[in-house]
Amino acid sequence: MRAAVLHAPGDVRVEEVADPKITAPTDAIIRLSAACVCGSDLWPYRGIDSVDGPVPMGHEYVGVVEEVGSEVENVEPGQFVLGSFVASCGTCEICRSGYPSSCVHRVFMAEVGTQSERALIPHADGTLVPLPGTPDADLIPSLLAASDVLGTGWFGAVAAQAGPGKTVAVVGDGAVGLLAVLAARQLGAERIIAMSRHEPRQRLAREFGATDIVTERGDAGAAKIKELTDGLGAHSVVEAVGTQESMEQAIRSTRSGGHVGFVGVNHDVSLNGAELFFSQVHLVGGPAPVRQYLPELIDLIWQRKINPGKVFDLTVPLDEAAEAYRAMDERRAIKALLTV
Repeated sequence: MRAAVLHAPGDVRVEEVADPKITAPTDAIIRLSAACVCGSDLWPYRGIDSVDGPVPMGHEYVGVVEEVGSEVENVEPGQFVLGSFVASCGTCEICRSGYPSSCVHRVFMAEVGTQSERALIPHADGTLVPLPGTPDADLIPSLLAASDVLGTGWFGAVAAQAGPGKTVAVVGDGAVGLLAVLAARQLGAERIIAMSRHEPRQRLAREFGATDIVTERGDAGAAKIKELTDGLGAHSVVEAVGTQESMEQAIRSTRSGGHVGFVGVNHDVSLNGAELFFSQVHLVGGPAPVRQYLPELIDLIWQRKINPGKVFDLTVPLDEAAEAYRAMDERRAIKALLTV
């Protein structure tokens, strides 16, 4: 089969690789209907995360089950399915507590690779969710988004306790940040402030429900949030970048007693203990427990109540995956979809 493989920073190639094979009785194999590039894929692409030899790329997926292991009971060949970017058993104590992304048996799908024609899905019963039927073609992008960026933005908004009467600020205007805006709107937030300097992303943020746009960053951005909230700060802040500056900006934009949901993949972030102590903000985040939200998100998409697929502003064939990476790296695209 064809698959995108990262050989070195900036060097993505689509190559012929071995077809996946069932290796455990709990596995499934799916044929992808579409694949995509995630902002977190850019960390190794840029050389910020080390690459040790050729590695498969991708962790978001929607497709049709082709084969299942002998112990798989919840999905069967021929079903359209999607799952989280983290494979989870669904039965351990951590999964049952609502955090399948920290499952004691978890497998990050980035270790498997899903920018490909087929993919092996570990822990199929705990990971995959059958769709109500065969989706219309125009729903595929939105369903694919649910596998990670929608579910991650949703978790960021939930962790920040976005809801009725709340002012929500979102730090980061990538796909996750934009979909955190959508999530905050769905959760009933009264005011949603998107922090963005890029006009196309600002437009999409407003379409998803942003009421205000703040272009300042860092301390100036936090000061602007305070200015817009009578000097108090936002009730809820979603951090969707993962850098030192974005985390500090998020904490400093939050009022005392408020909540920060941090879902940007952390890169060398350290917190000042004294500042954290006196800020009196709640911090919750990490790898999003996407699997717990999938039934609700699938229903919203299926009923066409939300259209998160709008974050895909570039579509290219799988064979042109290198261009998809370049476009996202150069910020010519918010998120690239790969037709398989």
